[in-house]
Amino acid sequence: MKSRQEFIAWAEKHPQLAPILAEAKKIEGEDAAHDFSHLVRVALWTIRLAPAENPAEAAAAALLHDLVNIPKNHPDRAKASEFSAREALPLLRRAGFDDDACTRITEAIRDHSFSRGAVPTSCLGKALQDADRLEALGAIGLMRLFSTGARMNAFYFESEDPWAQNRPLEDKKFSFDHFFTKLLKLPDTFQTSIGREEAVRRAKVLESFLDQAADEIGVPRP
Repeated sequence: MKSRQEFIAWAEKHPQLAPILAEAKKIEGEDAAHDFSHLVRVALWTIRLAPAENPAEAAAAALLHDLVNIPKNHPDRAKASEFSAREALPLLRRAGFDDDACTRITEAIRDHSFSRGAVPTSCLGKALQDADRLEALGAIGLMRLFSTGARMNAFYFESEDPWAQNRPLEDKKFSFDHFFTKLLKLPDTFQTSIGREEAVRRAKVLESFLDQAADEIGVPRP
């Protein structure tokens, strides 16, 4: 499967995934960074990054990984993946996944989050974490960064010192700062070789954007 359409058509016909897909579609709302399209993209990459795993389990983990979406600036943000795993369990059971599959899927969901700081040990967990982190890089990553910043009432950058040469980084206040607190560091955290290769490629898109922004702002990057 390479496209959104192929994935959805497959999932709609799969007896275990059809109800999970229906649940995932309910996530549509105000947060463009965590909409149904995000879930589908993560599902496609999770399947690609875990070719030896059951694709239905990979898809289910991806479709339910943001079941509980807590804002980035909320004090319970680090618990979002734990809450999502908890909420996913009864849905997985009703969909017909056995106990072992439920354990594999919910553990992958629990440990995928950057905020939680966990390092997955299973192949499924590593694939899900990498697939989700790819969404923070490249062109999609740029769109998600600034839409999330807008939801948090963040400025694009600090006009007097956009590259934080003489101030601490504050990525909840300035979206540019998030490139340096998190995004450009992500490729080194990837667990799969294919995921890491794609992450490096997408990180170059971010670097190119920053170079162009520096030129337009008129403040060279250090």
